[in-house]
Amino acid sequence: MNKRNALAALATVVLSTLAPHASAQSDKPLVKIVVPFNPGGGSDLFARLIAPSLSDALGASVIVENRPGAGGVIGADFVAKSKPDGRTLLLSDASAYSINPSLYPNLPYKASQLAPVVDVARFANVLVVPEKSATPTMADIIKAAKKDPAKLTIASSGNGSSTHLTSVMMQRMGDFSLTHVPYKGSGPAFTDLISGHVDMMFSGLPAVSEYIKGQKLKAVAIAAPKRSPFAPDVPTMNEAGIPGFESFISQGLFAPAGTPPDTVAKINTAVNQLLRTPEMTKRLEQLKAEFQPNSAAEYKKWLDAQSVTWAKIIKDANITID
Repeated sequence: MNKRNALAALATVVLSTLAPHASAQSDKPLVKIVVPFNPGGGSDLFARLIAPSLSDALGASVIVENRPGAGGVIGADFVAKSKPDGRTLLLSDASAYSINPSLYPNLPYKASQLAPVVDVARFANVLVVPEKSATPTMADIIKAAKKDPAKLTIASSGNGSSTHLTSVMMQRMGDFSLTHVPYKGSGPAFTDLISGHVDMMFSGLPAVSEYIKGQKLKAVAIAAPKRSPFAPDVPTMNEAGIPGFESFISQGLFAPAGTPPDTVAKINTAVNQLLRTPEMTKRLEQLKAEFQPNSAAEYKKWLDAQSVTWAKIIKDANITID
C-alpha cells in the first residue's frame, strides 16, 4: 500500500468514528479545527484523529473545517484573526508559523497572531536518491558537487517549501553547491526522481518509506540527531558527514493569540493524553510519525528557534515563492 492509500484508509477509519461522536454532541458548544489544506492530506488526517478526544475534554462538539488556498495562508489567516476564545483552532504544518512570515512579503497575518498549542506529530526530513544513483552516499554527493559545482540537481516540492529550505541548509553547512529544480508539489518531483531526471530530493520519511521499501529510492541520510526507529539502517547527517544538520516537518495545533492560558493548557493536555494511548501510538507508527509529550511553551520555543533558522536562510539565499 502506498503512502496516499495508507493515509486515505486511515482517514476513512477516523471519519467513521468521528461522525457519530459529533452528532451526539450537537447540543454542545461548537469548536472548529481549521485545516488550511484540502481534505485527505497530512494536516487533515491529524485534525480528524484528535477531534474526538478534544470533544470529550472540552465538553464541546469539535468539527474539522477545510479552508484551503494560497499554500495554507487563507486558513491560517482566518484562525489568526478569529476570536481568541478557544472555539477556533488551526491544525497545520509548522510553515504557517515558522516559514511563511519570512517567505511571503505581503502575508496578511503575523506569527505573533498565532499561539502554539501542541506539537501533534513530527517527521525528520530524509535525503533520497534514485535506487541506481551514482552518488548513493553523502560522501559521494559532496565529492561530486565540489568537483563539478552545480552539476548535480536537487528537486523540491516548490520554491520556499521545507524541502527547498532544507536543501539550501545542507549545501551551506556542507560547503557545496547543487542546482535546484522546483516542482509544483512532491508528486511530480518523485516521478522525475525515481526515473533519474533529477539526482536527489529531501522529503519527510513517511512520504518516501514505501519508495525505499520498494527499492525505487535509496535513503542517503536523515536530518535528525539520532536514527529513526522507522528506518534504523539510515545514517544521520552527523554520521554521514554534515555535523549538526537537522530538519523536521511538524504538524501542530495553534490558537489565535490571546486565547486564555488555561484553555490552551486544557487542549494541550487532552492532545498529549490522546497521543500516548496504545491505539494512537499504533496509528502514529503506521504513519512513521514520532510524538514526544510537549507543553505549549516547549512547542513555541522550538518553533521560534525554527523561525530564526529559516528566516536567515530565506534572507541569505534570497529565496522567493515566484
